[in-house]
Amino acid sequence: MTRPQPRTGRLCSRVGCRNLSSKTLTYIYADSTAVLGPLATFSEPHAYDLCDQHSLRMSAPVGWTVIKQEVESQTNGPSDDDLMAIADAVREVGSRQITPDQSGDELLPLEIGRRGHLRAIPN
Repeated sequence: MTRPQPRTGRLCSRVGCRNLSSKTLTYIYADSTAVLGPLATFSEPHAYDLCDQHSLRMSAPVGWTVIKQEVESQTNGPSDDDLMAIADAVREVGSRQITPDQSGDELLPLEIGRRGHLRAIPN
């Protein structure tokens, strides 16, 4: 007889449900608000982890406000504008002429410019 393997992740907080949780429900009693958002990083004692099925059927007490936060489908990372700013900064630095200074041994440091929040740094 084989033993069942332990499940990874957190289970739905609803009694009798064995599905994995995908959302976290939190109540803000002072504002009479229920917030249903992405699964919290860690389990909190005053929050409820719900599976997809129970998060769709979730209801709040009469007169309460329900806020449902959807997960952004786009991954976090640099935007197209950030990537273009980096490419422009690299092109600008790469197109500069490097000239030896008066002693002939050392190179003059490049003038480094700023573009928004980006800055090019010489080697």
